[in-house]
Amino acid sequence: MALTHVLQPITIGGVTIPNRVVRSAHGTRFGGGLMSDDLIAYHALRARGGVGLSIMEIMAVHPTSPSGVNGFDPRIGDGYQRLIEEVRPHGMRLFQQIWHGGHHTMPQDGSPPWSASDIPGPRLGVAPTPMTKAMIDEIVESYARTARMCQDMGLDGIEIHAAHGYLIHQFLSPATNIRGDDYGGDFDNRIRFLLEVMTAVRGAVRHENFAVGVRLAPDMSAGGWNDADVLRTARLLEERGLIDFIHVSQGSYHAFDKMIGGMHEPAGYELPLSRRVTRELKLPRIVVGRFRTLEEADQAIREGDADLVAMTRATIADPMLVRKTKEGHPDQVRPCIACNQGCVGNLLTVGRMGCVVNPAVGHELRFGEHLLQPAAEQRHVVVVGGGPSGMEAARVAALRGHRVTLCEAQPQLGGALQLAALGPTRHGLLDLTVWLEQEIYRLGVEVQLSTYVDAADVLALRPDAVIVATGSVPRMDGVQMANPGEPLQGMEQRHVKSSWDVLSDPKAIENVESAVVIDDLGHYEAIAVSEYLVKRGIRVNFVTRHIAFAPLAEPALMTEPALRRLGQQNFQQHLRSRVIRIDAGEVLVGPTYSSGTEAALTLPAQLVVFVSVNRCVRELHDELRGKLTQVDLIGDARSPRQLQQAMLEGHRAGAAV
Repeated sequence: MALTHVLQPITIGGVTIPNRVVRSAHGTRFGGGLMSDDLIAYHALRARGGVGLSIMEIMAVHPTSPSGVNGFDPRIGDGYQRLIEEVRPHGMRLFQQIWHGGHHTMPQDGSPPWSASDIPGPRLGVAPTPMTKAMIDEIVESYARTARMCQDMGLDGIEIHAAHGYLIHQFLSPATNIRGDDYGGDFDNRIRFLLEVMTAVRGAVRHENFAVGVRLAPDMSAGGWNDADVLRTARLLEERGLIDFIHVSQGSYHAFDKMIGGMHEPAGYELPLSRRVTRELKLPRIVVGRFRTLEEADQAIREGDADLVAMTRATIADPMLVRKTKEGHPDQVRPCIACNQGCVGNLLTVGRMGCVVNPAVGHELRFGEHLLQPAAEQRHVVVVGGGPSGMEAARVAALRGHRVTLCEAQPQLGGALQLAALGPTRHGLLDLTVWLEQEIYRLGVEVQLSTYVDAADVLALRPDAVIVATGSVPRMDGVQMANPGEPLQGMEQRHVKSSWDVLSDPKAIENVESAVVIDDLGHYEAIAVSEYLVKRGIRVNFVTRHIAFAPLAEPALMTEPALRRLGQQNFQQHLRSRVIRIDAGEVLVGPTYSSGTEAALTLPAQLVVFVSVNRCVRELHDELRGKLTQVDLIGDARSPRQLQQAMLEGHRAGAAV
C-alpha cells in the first residue's frame, strides 16, 4: 500500500515535524528523576530510526508528585541539553509532557497526596488531602514555571497531561471531584482548574515556534469523565486559543488495560472512541491505540481520524521502524506483539521498562543490534532448537557474519510459542515467530527441520560453537509449590493432562463437560487453557495456590480482560487452594494452609489440567560440555521462564560467538 499521509511533514504551533509518527509519553524509569545517559541513548536511537516526534515521559511540576523526570530538580537542564544535541541532527522534534499525579503519587516528604477531593486512588489507596485554593494556585504556577523551563531548555513544545486519572483529570471527573466550591459541581466548575493551568502556561511561554497541547481521555469508569466531556473540553480549549494540538486517548487506573491494550485488542482499538472527538476538531490531532505499522497509521490519517499517530510500543520493539519502511523493507521491522510483559510489566515489577522482543531496550549504550560488529573471523555456529531463543541466537550470529546451522526436531519453527499461540486471543505471538523465521532465512541460516540431533550428530557437523536451546517440557509429577511434601495423588490417570496436551490435541476434550485447571505457575498459561475450555462449553474450576487470579500476568494488564471474557457462568476460581487427590470424574480440593482433608471440597473433573513450572531439556548440553570450546545453554533449556528471558539470552549468545 502506498503511504500517502504518514510520511508527510506537518507544522504544529510553528514547529515543523518531518513526519506523522509520534512516540507518546511513556514511563521508562531509566533516569532516576533526571535525563540520564541511558534515557538519552534510548530516545536518540529512535531519532536515528526516523521518528518524527517524541513526547518525553512525564515531567513532574511539583515535589508533591515526583516522577520519572522531576522538573523541580535544578540538575535537570544538563541532561536535556545533551538529549537535544543527540536528537537534533536526525530531525526528530521533542515535546515534553508535564504532569502532576494527584492521588496516584506520594509527595517527597511522605505527606498525603494532593487531589481534588479526599477520594483515594486505586494505585495507592491513600486518602488524599483536598487541595485548598492556595494549593491550587501553587500547582497552577508550577505548571507555568515548568512550561517556561522546557522552552528555555530548547524543547519544541509541551503537552499538558489532563488524562488517565491524574491530578487535572481528578478535577475534571465527577467520580473523583466531589468539591462544593468553585472547582467542583457542574462542568464549568470542574474544568476551571484545567483552564487556569492552560491559561497560565500560555502566558508563560513565548508563542513563536513552540507548541502547546493537551492530552485528554474518557476514563471509562462508571460516573466518570466520558467522550462527550472530552469533546466539549477540547472544543473550548480550541476556541479560546489555548492549545495548538490535542492528543486523545482513553482509560485510567479504573480501566488500566484500556490505556495500554494487549494483544487481545485489535490495531487502532481506541479509534471508535477517539474519532468521536477528533473528527469534530480543526487543530492537529494525535491518536493512539496499538498501531503496529506505517500502513495502519497512514489509514487512520487518510480516513480523517487523526493528523498524527502515536506508535510508541511499535518503536520500542523496533527503533528503526520508520527507516526500514521508508527504505522499502517493512517486512524486516521487528513486530510489537502487545504482550505488555516488558514495557508495562517490567515497570510494575523490576521498576524499569524493557521489551520482550527487543532485549536492548534501556541498554542501548551496552548492547543491541545497532552495536553489533562483524566477527573477526567467520565461525560455524550450530544452534539446536528452533524456538524463540534459538532463532534469536541464530539471527544475531548470522548478522555478525557467522555460518549458522539451526537444527529443530519439530517440522516447524517456533517451539513453545506455537502452542501458546493456540490460546484464545494469543495468535499475535506468531508475529514474532514469523519475523524471526523470515529473518534467519533472509540472513542465510541453514535450517534443518524435523531433525533430532544427539551429541554425536552435533559433533559430526564440526561446529566451532554450539548454542543449545532445546527448551522444556511440562512437569507432571504433581508437586505443588505451596505444599511440595504432599504431591497430589492420581496424576498417572489418563484424564490428567498438561496444557500442551489440551491445546495441541482436540481429542483431549472430546465428551468433556467439566474440568479442573490447576494453576501452580500463576502466569498466562493457565488463563489460556481455561479460556480455551470455557469457549468450548466446558465448565472450569480454576484451582491455584496464589492469593489472586494469575498474579504474574497482572503487571502486563492481562488478568482483568481475561476475567471479563471468562465470565462467571462456566468458570469458578478457588484461590489459596490445592488439589489433594484426583479420582475418576472428580478431584478433592483443600486450602494450601491446611494439611489433610479438613475443609476440603469435591469438584467435578472429567479432565484435569496441571500447569506448573516446566522441566528443562538440557541433556545435549551436558553431553557436549568439555567436548567443544564453546557450548552455551539458553532459554528454557537453561531454566523454564518467560519469553523475555528467552529472547535476551538468545541475543547475548548470538552476539558472544
